[in-house]
Amino acid sequence: MLVALPTPLPIRHGVVDREGWLAVAQDVLAGGGRLVSLWGSSSAGAEGARAAHAAYAFSFESGLAWIELPLAPGEGYPDLAPLFPAAARLQRAARDLDGIQATDAADTRPWLDHGLWGAEGDAAGALPADYAFVRVQGEGVHEIAVGPVHAGIIEPGHFRFSVVGEKVLRLEERLGYKHKGIARRFTELPALEAHRLAGRVSGDSTVAYAWAYCMALEAAAGCAVPARAAWLRALLLERERVANHLGDLGALGNDAAFALGLAQFARLREDWQRLSMALFGHRFMMDRIVPGGVAVDLDAEGRRRLLAQCDALEPELRQLRHIYDEHAGLQDRFIGTGRVTPQLAAQLGLTGLAGRASAQTWDLRCAPSLPPYDGLNVNMATHRNGDVAARVSVRFDELLESLRLLRLLCLGLPEGSLRAEALSLPAGAARGAGWVEGWRGEVFVALELDAGAIRRCHCHDPSWQNWPVLEHAVIGNIVPDFPLINKSFNLSYAGHDL
Repeated sequence: MLVALPTPLPIRHGVVDREGWLAVAQDVLAGGGRLVSLWGSSSAGAEGARAAHAAYAFSFESGLAWIELPLAPGEGYPDLAPLFPAAARLQRAARDLDGIQATDAADTRPWLDHGLWGAEGDAAGALPADYAFVRVQGEGVHEIAVGPVHAGIIEPGHFRFSVVGEKVLRLEERLGYKHKGIARRFTELPALEAHRLAGRVSGDSTVAYAWAYCMALEAAAGCAVPARAAWLRALLLERERVANHLGDLGALGNDAAFALGLAQFARLREDWQRLSMALFGHRFMMDRIVPGGVAVDLDAEGRRRLLAQCDALEPELRQLRHIYDEHAGLQDRFIGTGRVTPQLAAQLGLTGLAGRASAQTWDLRCAPSLPPYDGLNVNMATHRNGDVAARVSVRFDELLESLRLLRLLCLGLPEGSLRAEALSLPAGAARGAGWVEGWRGEVFVALELDAGAIRRCHCHDPSWQNWPVLEHAVIGNIVPDFPLINKSFNLSYAGHDL
């Protein structure tokens, strides 16, 4: 039986047995739903504290179901990877982090643990354990190892290419280099202060993570957010979306040797972030969303400046889009490159903007829509081609839609308080969940409290679903196109590695 959590979105929680664990997964798959996240929980010496958890999105209307399977000491849980391929790495991470094992899993290699977690004393200078990469055999096949250290300012990740000439036969990723103990750190922080840590899980999505965490905490505490605060949260989220899309479009132009695109979009993003600093006190709007509401207001002059910036940016965007669409060199690099068909996207659970570029029509701003999005009639940007060109097109469409939404949010901003008057943490056990459509895709947070303290906080980045799809997108392309394909997804290392 599923019990509704007091959130602005339809999110329900239920406890099942092993048969129910598989039955729910099979029902979700048969109904066209998808796996949103999978994680474990454990607490040494606490009876019933070991459990496997999964979050599923059944459909827009029915929302999200958080399914929990209690485990006895040493007991495993049924493998979900045959039903949802995205579960494979999530299950490997759950074993590394919480010691719970999916029974009969095909891939049991450690994922986040590189063989150094159990080192005694000072592990400085120790080398990671060998990793059993899949070997591709055949005449003329050779390997290219890239990373984990990359040129320029970029997070670490290792990519192992198997190629013939310049054609990619296989790509295998090795991530986890950014692991920083996020889950444990949450348990060491007061629940009313941990939103600051949530906002640092993946810095480019600080607004989305902070909102998702606060939504989960507010659900656990039974706290309603004032209308003005909800509208300001949406305004901050759309500004975060615009900033990242501007940066990506410039970087995509640069990866295709179109320096003009990089220069123009870098200028536009810098102007955008400078106004964020002026209006909200932080270029990335970090720590602006707090439990119960927001920490910053927007006065009449601020709304005027924001509207003026939207009006100035839109014609420049339309002109740059025309340049990108008509530039033969860019289109030659974009069209057909890194294609993910709608069928493959559905099978692998591709989500967010990359999923929408492959005809996966999921956007939490549309349905089940979170206030104030439920009254803004958000237009979902989609495409069917699933290549770099499609992902570029979706970014342009989402930019223009975000400008429209920002105007509506400014003009319709209701009066009222910025924060709930009182947010009292429950004395006993409580749980809550947050689910927000960040710029990259849906950010999910599951929070468990015990006497007001955090017992477990699980943060999920959409990159978990999308990193494995990148391995498929590059197959059959040439090695020099990988940076372009990779940037068209622009996945998070930090949000994934936890």
